[in-house]
Amino acid sequence: MNNLQENGGLSSGSPSVKDLVRVLYGGKRFGNHVNEVWPNLFIGDMSVANDRYSLWKLGITHVLNAAHGKMHCQGSHGFYGPTVDYYGVPADDSPSFDLSRYFFPSADYIQNALNTTGARVFVHCAVGVSRSASLVLAYLMIHHHYTLEEAINKVKEHRWIFPNRGFLKQPLLTVFVYSNTDISPHIIAPTLYIHIHDPE
Repeated sequence: MNNLQENGGLSSGSPSVKDLVRVLYGGKRFGNHVNEVWPNLFIGDMSVANDRYSLWKLGITHVLNAAHGKMHCQGSHGFYGPTVDYYGVPADDSPSFDLSRYFFPSADYIQNALNTTGARVFVHCAVGVSRSASLVLAYLMIHHHYTLEEAINKVKEHRWIFPNRGFLKQPLLTVFVYSNTDISPHIIAPTLYIHIHDPE
């Protein structure tokens, strides 16, 4: 733990979960079912995910379902057909759920999709504010080197999001590990997030 602090990952300048919650509460609250939060990257809810015509109008080519297999979010390759690529993450919207194991695979899926000419990616969960938002935040941190607070503010320019407190703890140390060690983040990031400082 002391080594992490010395390397800067948990310095006094790092935001606590309480600080991040304050940022999330701030600003305008958007009530749209879907928003483009990054060029060709959308966050939305299950009503859009279940409406293939809406996805077609948006030009969506890839769907990342952060609530795969959950009630009302049972997307699949068969549901979307051959023109839309599907990736399912079976996450629970629970503070105790380890979403960090999906940060890098999901971020890579989004980046690989966006590298494809004409691609438009839709990331969703049930409401489109917690699980899906957390995966998009992780994407911005991993592939665009945003801090967590910067990623939150960037997404909040276009959509109101509110990841649960457990998810907020996980990206902080994931990116610290990613940027301060030669060991693969795929292996060690999921095992360390519980040490993030949460004063409450």
